[in-house]
Amino acid sequence: MSDIILLKQGEIVLKGLNRRSFEIKLMSNVRRRLKPFGNFRVYTVQSTVYVEPEDDNCDMDGAFEAVKTIFGVASVSRAAACDKDKDAIFETAKEYLRDEMLAARSFKVESKRSDKRFPMTSIQLSQYVGGLLAEEFPHIKVDVHNPELVVNLEVRDYAAYVHGPNIKGAGGMPVGANGRVVSLLSGGIDSPVSTYLAAKRGVQIIPVHFFSFPYTSQQAKEKVLELAQILTKYCGRLMVEIVPFTHIQEEIRDKCPEEYFTVIMRRFMMRISQRIADMNGCAAMITGENLGQVASQTMEAMMATEACARVPVLRPLICFDKKEIVEIARKIGTFETSILPYEDCCTVFTPKHPRTKPRLEDVEKAEEPLDIDGLVEEAVQNIERITLN
Repeated sequence: MSDIILLKQGEIVLKGLNRRSFEIKLMSNVRRRLKPFGNFRVYTVQSTVYVEPEDDNCDMDGAFEAVKTIFGVASVSRAAACDKDKDAIFETAKEYLRDEMLAARSFKVESKRSDKRFPMTSIQLSQYVGGLLAEEFPHIKVDVHNPELVVNLEVRDYAAYVHGPNIKGAGGMPVGANGRVVSLLSGGIDSPVSTYLAAKRGVQIIPVHFFSFPYTSQQAKEKVLELAQILTKYCGRLMVEIVPFTHIQEEIRDKCPEEYFTVIMRRFMMRISQRIADMNGCAAMITGENLGQVASQTMEAMMATEACARVPVLRPLICFDKKEIVEIARKIGTFETSILPYEDCCTVFTPKHPRTKPRLEDVEKAEEPLDIDGLVEEAVQNIERITLN
C-alpha cells in the first residue's frame, strides 16, 4: 500500500493562461518545505499536488504537518494509492482506514472520478465500496447526511486514492507568486499578523525592524527575531533587516516639537523602508496599522507618514477589531511571544500629548531642523541582516 499526501489547490484553479506559473511556484515551495523530512516526488495533475515519498526514510508525519501551513493549498489529505479496480479500492479502504472505521459509529463513502475511462460512475463506486465496508464492519451504520466518518475515493489519471476527511489547508496564494514587499515588523501583536496576512496573498516578505539600543534592550531584538522565526513556517526563509534607529530618535527628541515626535519617527521609517524596498525590488510596504487604534493611526497621521513613500503602503489590519487580530495571532503562534514585556522603539520618547490630526505642511516644517538625507543614509549603511530558515 503506497502512502501519499494530496494537496488540493485553492485560488490557483481560478487562474487563466498564467495558472501554470502559480502551480510551479507552489510546487517549488512544497519541495523546499519538505526537504527536512526526506526525499519526495512533487508533481501536479488536475488541480491537485501529489507528494510521494521516494524511499522508506521519509518522515510522513512531519511532512503532513508541514504542508498544512503552505499558502496556496486549500485542503490536505493523507491517502493510500492503489490500482484503479473496484475490488482493489475496497481492499485499500478496508485496510487503510481500519482504525477509523472501528472507532466511528456512522460513515458514508464519497467518490470522485476524474478518469472517465473508469467503468463505474462515482455513485456506483460509492455504493459498491460502501456496501462491502458495511458488511466488513457491521457495528457501524451508513449515514449519508451526518456521518461521523467520510471515506473519500478518488479515481485519477495515474491511480485510485483512498483517504479520510480533508484537513483544511492554509489557503491563499503561493508565497512569491505576487512579488515582494517590505513589512515593518515590531515586537507587538499587530505587525506579525499583518505580515502573515500579506504572505497569504502570495508576496515574498522582507521584514524590517527598527532597533533603538540602549533605549530598547537586546531582549527586544531577540523577541522580534523569534517572531520572524515563527513566521518562517508560513512565509518561508526570511532575511530580517535590523535598522539602527537610536540616532534618528535622539535627533527628533532634541530638534523637533514633542507633539510631532511619533509622526516624524514614522516618516523616517517610511523613508528607510522605501530605500530597502528599492534595494530588494519590492513593489509595496506592509504595516500593522489599524485605524484609530493609537494616535499615530488616525487617517491624518497615516496620510502624513505615507507621504514619504513612493510605493503603495498596504495595511492588512486597517479595519480589524483587536479581538480579531488576537485570534489570528493565537492561531499562527505569535501571540505568546508578542506579549513578552520587551518594548520596541515605538515606545521610546513617546509624547505626552501627540498631535492626532497633523497637517502635512506642519509636520514638514517641524522636521526642517533635521538632516533627513544624512540620517537616512547613515541608518541604511548600518543595517544588520539576519537570515532565518
